Amino acid sequence: MSRALVAIRGVSQRFGTDGAGVAALDGIDLEIPDGQFAAVVGPSGCGKSTLLSLVAGLRQPSRGTVLCDGEPITAPMPRKVGMIFQEANLLPWLSALENVAFPLKLRRVAKAERLPAARGMLALTGLSGFEDRLPHQLSGGMKQRVAIARGLVQDPAVLLMDEPFASLDEQTRMVLGDELLRIWSETRKTVLFVTHSLNEAVYLADRVIVLSARPGRIVDDVAVDLPRPRTFTMSASERFGALKDRIWQHIKHAERP
Repeated sequence: MSRALVAIRGVSQRFGTDGAGVAALDGIDLEIPDGQFAAVVGPSGCGKSTLLSLVAGLRQPSRGTVLCDGEPITAPMPRKVGMIFQEANLLPWLSALENVAFPLKLRRVAKAERLPAARGMLALTGLSGFEDRLPHQLSGGMKQRVAIARGLVQDPAVLLMDEPFASLDEQTRMVLGDELLRIWSETRKTVLFVTHSLNEAVYLADRVIVLSARPGRIVDDVAVDLPRPRTFTMSASERFGALKDRIWQHIKHAERP
C-alpha cells in the first residue's frame, strides 16, 4: 500500500464552549494513501464538511492531529492541499483564464509563468477555447470545471472536494463525474470527496468512508472493488448495488440527535 499522504489521528471537533456546545466529530482515525480517491458520505449534519475544513487547515480540531505528508496542518497549505467547494465562487470580473491563474498571482508568480499554467489546466478540464469568457458567459458545469482547474493549478498533492456537483442537474453531474475521473487518472491526485449521492460515491471512489449521525464517527470503510475505468453500465451491476446498499443501511439506521 502507498504511504499515507493524509493522516487524521484521534480528531474530534466541538463548536461552542458552554453547555450548549455541539460535538461535530468524535474520535476520527483515518489514513488516505497517496493517489487514492476516497469519498465521504453520511447523514446530513454528520460533520463531512467539517472534516474537509480540518484537512484544508481552515479550522483546528478540538482534539487530535491532522497531517499532510507527515506535516501537521495548522493553517491552509494551498501548495499541498487544494479545495473545491459546492459553489464555483469565481471572481465575476475576471476571465476563466484569469480566475484559474489567480492563486498563482497571489503567490506573485510571474505572468509569463502563471498564464501558461492556467491555460494548461483549462485544457485538462476541457475548456480550451473558453479562456476569455467571463463567469456569466459560462454554464454551471463549465464554472465548476474552471473551479477544478483553479484547484489544480498550484499542483497540490491533495484535492478536497466538498459536494462540487451538488447544484448541477443529473446529466451534468454524470458528465463532470466522468471528466473528474479522467483528470484523476492523468494526475493521480489524492482526492477526498464529500457527497450526499451514494451513486456518485460508489461510481467515483476507490473507497467510501461512512460517518454516523452527529457527532460523526466512522461506522464503515468500504473498499470499492469495481474495475477501472468506470463505466455507466457498472451502476446497474449486482456488485454496484450491493456496495450502495451496504452504505445505505448505515445511513438509513443512523441515530438522529
